[in-house]
Amino acid sequence: MSEQTPPIRGPENRGRLLAKFQTLNVSREQRIFGPAEIIGLAGSLFILILVVVSYLYFLLPANARLEGAMSERSLLQSRLRDLQGVVHEGESTESTVQKITQSLDEFESNYLLGPDRGRMGLYDGLNTLIRKNGLRNTSGPTYLTLEPSNSKGGTTGSRSANTKWQSIYPGIAISVTVEGPYQSLRRFIRDMETSRQFIIINSVELERSTETNNSLQTAGDPNGGAKSSLVSLHLEMTTYFQRAVRADESNQAAAH
Repeated sequence: MSEQTPPIRGPENRGRLLAKFQTLNVSREQRIFGPAEIIGLAGSLFILILVVVSYLYFLLPANARLEGAMSERSLLQSRLRDLQGVVHEGESTESTVQKITQSLDEFESNYLLGPDRGRMGLYDGLNTLIRKNGLRNTSGPTYLTLEPSNSKGGTTGSRSANTKWQSIYPGIAISVTVEGPYQSLRRFIRDMETSRQFIIINSVELERSTETNNSLQTAGDPNGGAKSSLVSLHLEMTTYFQRAVRADESNQAAAH
């Protein structure tokens, strides 16, 4: 038997395949928006809408709230700094007040006497110093009680003799005029300033005495004799005492 060979159709098959591919390409080019493209485009539009809606309804309000919170934070920080400054100033003021109060307490305890003891010491001490220095008392001494400036009976704002030398402590204003030799007057003033009694000399007036007293000249200045001239000295002084509360505490401490 003789074998039959199939006909050779290669070129024809290739031609048919090329024709089909061309037909498919033409159909796809004619249908750009197919089902897949339409679905993809719709999904993209939906995502875009979601982004815009999220931006408008979430991001913008959040940014506005953030700006408001930042502004409020700055305001609160500024107020906090102001309050810290006030607190620091208050602490400094309180510390200063405490130091002043402590200093006043130390001064009152160490340098001022109680009212009763101070008055008696003042009266006796002044007369003793006048006699000690051989002076003659020509006027006074006059004593004027000084109430504490914070007492209810004080006349705030007045510049009268009763309030001119007022302080937070009770005291006495003293006015006295004495005569004697100049050197004796100097010793008298020195003795007044160095006495145990806390005395402030507010004014000193010196003038030549118009009277002559030979016995006083001789007693006050033995070396000068009758040739020594007399000088008149007028003193305005104040002395202060412990406050009532402090005086009571001192008396209780002394009793114990």
